[in-house]
Amino acid sequence: MILDRYFARRFLLAFGTIAAIFLALILLIDMIEQLRRFEGLGVGLGQLFRLSLLSAPATMSRILPLLMILSTVVLFVGLARSSELVVTRAAGRSGLRALAAPIAVALVIGGLTVTTLNPIAAATSNRYTQLSETFRGTGLSVLSLSGEGLWLRQGSARGQSVIHATGHGGDAVTLFNVTILTFAPGGGPVRRIVARSARLEDQAWVLTNAKVWPLTAGQNPEAAAETHQILHIPTTLTRDSIRDSLGRPSGVSVYDLPATIRQLAQAGFSTRRHEIWYQVELARPLFLVAMVLVGAAFTMRHTRFGGTGVAVLSAVLLGFSLYFIRNFAQILGENGQIPVALAAWAPPLAALFLSLGLLLHAEEG
Repeated sequence: MILDRYFARRFLLAFGTIAAIFLALILLIDMIEQLRRFEGLGVGLGQLFRLSLLSAPATMSRILPLLMILSTVVLFVGLARSSELVVTRAAGRSGLRALAAPIAVALVIGGLTVTTLNPIAAATSNRYTQLSETFRGTGLSVLSLSGEGLWLRQGSARGQSVIHATGHGGDAVTLFNVTILTFAPGGGPVRRIVARSARLEDQAWVLTNAKVWPLTAGQNPEAAAETHQILHIPTTLTRDSIRDSLGRPSGVSVYDLPATIRQLAQAGFSTRRHEIWYQVELARPLFLVAMVLVGAAFTMRHTRFGGTGVAVLSAVLLGFSLYFIRNFAQILGENGQIPVALAAWAPPLAALFLSLGLLLHAEEG
């Protein structure tokens, strides 16, 4: 038990050190990218650094498998160089038994990633998007689904508009039974529009059979109302932004994903991307354990045998290959080529069994 605590402490130290190094690099690189993106817009360094901090959790979550495999490599290369692995085996403990502590730590980190880092990354990612749009001056665009239909909010320097529709054409580009309430920059309502349908075209909503009520103070809205067979309403929304809002599960906390999937299904939208993301997040601890086993399979050897550099490179390359395969399976699942459960759980299980095979072969050898 004492030895397990020692290995766990060494593994946590390696993971924390590598995570801190990568976090510093991510902030530096992202800061340079933010300077390029917001050049000439009058955004200060403090605001840009805030954007970099907001984007960091999502980036760290994506590179977590790499951090895990590098931590394992650092742990076992260090133990091999100090001959601690030799002493451990001489004391009667097998190499596989020595992996119990790193695997337990990987499971804890994976669990914390799903339960804690995922909601944080979702919240900071959404806040990053909001601030980016605000700094660019394009206004904030929000989409949500509820039992009452689809809600959109678009903004610009001329004010905000709230759009409600009880039906859609399947991709949120064509809306039916539309109501638009426009607000002035000061916050008061200035116009209400009801239309039979609305279609998003180039920088405008094209409304059919629309009726417009001005809401100016001191004016009778019904008396001043106008009807239009076709009415164009300028918008800052695009088809891609709406589809990304519907299909960007990374901006939804793992706790809210089941409810979001139900709402999307009730509204008639495809839920495959959200279902895949949800299952992939649940399978993340298993995949992190597989990364630990991959790193151990190549580095649980004494340095006197030589080839340490090749072993480390092989471990990292195999880890990247498994990560690529997992992402490829996720894309196949999103496109409906393979079932959701197979796309989410097959790569971690395959990586786990592959690394176990490599470890058993090395131990028997």
